[in-house]
Amino acid sequence: MADLYIGLMSGTSMDAVDAVAVRFGQPQPELLASYREAMPQSLRTQLQTLIHGEPHHFAEFVRADVQLGKFFAHVTQGLLQRAHLTNADIRAIGSHGQTVWHITEGDERSSIQLADPNIIVEHTGITTVADFRRRDIAAGGQGAPLVPAFHVTCFRTTVEQRVILNIGGIANITVLAADPNAPVIGFDTGPGNTLLDMWAHEHQRGNYDQQGEFAQGGKLMGSILEKLLHDPYFSLPPPKSTGREYFNRPWLMQHIGNLGAFNPADLQATLCELTALTITQAIEKYAATTQRVLVCGGGIHNVYLMQRLQAHLPDIALESTGAYGIDPQWMEAMAFAWLAKQTLEHQPGNLPSVTGAKHPVILGAVYYCS
Repeated sequence: MADLYIGLMSGTSMDAVDAVAVRFGQPQPELLASYREAMPQSLRTQLQTLIHGEPHHFAEFVRADVQLGKFFAHVTQGLLQRAHLTNADIRAIGSHGQTVWHITEGDERSSIQLADPNIIVEHTGITTVADFRRRDIAAGGQGAPLVPAFHVTCFRTTVEQRVILNIGGIANITVLAADPNAPVIGFDTGPGNTLLDMWAHEHQRGNYDQQGEFAQGGKLMGSILEKLLHDPYFSLPPPKSTGREYFNRPWLMQHIGNLGAFNPADLQATLCELTALTITQAIEKYAATTQRVLVCGGGIHNVYLMQRLQAHLPDIALESTGAYGIDPQWMEAMAFAWLAKQTLEHQPGNLPSVTGAKHPVILGAVYYCS
C-alpha cells in the first residue's frame, strides 16, 4: 500500500467539498490530485436550516449526517477517478466533515461535524479518520484552529517571522516566530467570507462576491463599521475560535438594526473592511514584528479584500502560500490528510499554545475498512 492520504474538507461557506490526494515527504507535502464538487443546493439549505433554525430536530441532524456521508464518499470516488488511483493506493482519509455546532464556552462545550464516517468507509473501502475537534476540547482546548500544526511543518523558518492567514468563512491566523523555540500562536480573528457571501447571495450576486466587485462599488460606512468592531469577540485574547453560528445575519441585525435601511453595496464595502481590519488588528497586536503574510483560503480570490489588507499592512509582504509550495485553494484539505497521518502514527495533532488544551493529544476517531 502506498503511503498516500486523502483529505476531505467542507468549510464554513458550505458551498463545496474539497478533496485532495497527498504524499507526505520532505521538504513539502506533494499534492498529487485535487477535486472539488459543489454541494447540492438542497443539502446546503438543509445544513443552513440546521445551523440557524430553532429548534434543532434530531431526525434532521441524522438525515444530514447520512446525506453528507454519502456525498463525501461520492467526492472521494471522483478524486480517485481523476487521479487514476484505487482505494488500495490510499492509507487513510482524513475527513473534517461539516461543522454544524461549535460552542467553546461554558461547561458543555463541543464541536459537531456531520458526514458519517461509517458511510464513507463503507462506500470507499478506505480507513477514515474523523471527529478531530472534540478530543482537544475534552483536554480543555477550543478544538480549533487545528491547521496551525500543519502550517508549522510547511512554513516555519528561522529567517523571518511569518503569519499564515486563512480566509475561509471565518478568518484565522497562525503566527510562526523565527525563533524555533517560541510557541506558535493561532486563532480565529472573526468573519472572513461568511458575512460577505451571505450579503452577496441576498442581493443576487451568486454565492460570493466575485473578485470583490460588489464591495468595491460601495462606500465605507464608518459609523456602522465602528458598531461592528465593538463586538466583544474581537477584544477577546486567544485562544479563541468561532463560526457562523456566531457571525451571521442575526448578529449583523443585532448590531445595526434593519439591514434594508442601507445601500447594499455600501454595506458590502463595510463588511469587507470589517474582515480586513479585524485581521489587521490581530496581526498588529499579536504579531507586530511579522515580515511576511502568506494567504490561503477562498478569500485570496477576493481582489478588493486583498487590496484592503495590503493597504492596512503596507510594510509587510503579502503573498499566496502557492509561492511557497502549497496551493492556497487546497491548504485545509491537505491539513486534514496530514492530521489523519498523525493519528494513524499515534502522534499529536493539536498545538496547546493555539487551542488552549492542557496538553498535546492524538486527535480523531479511526474507522477501519476491515
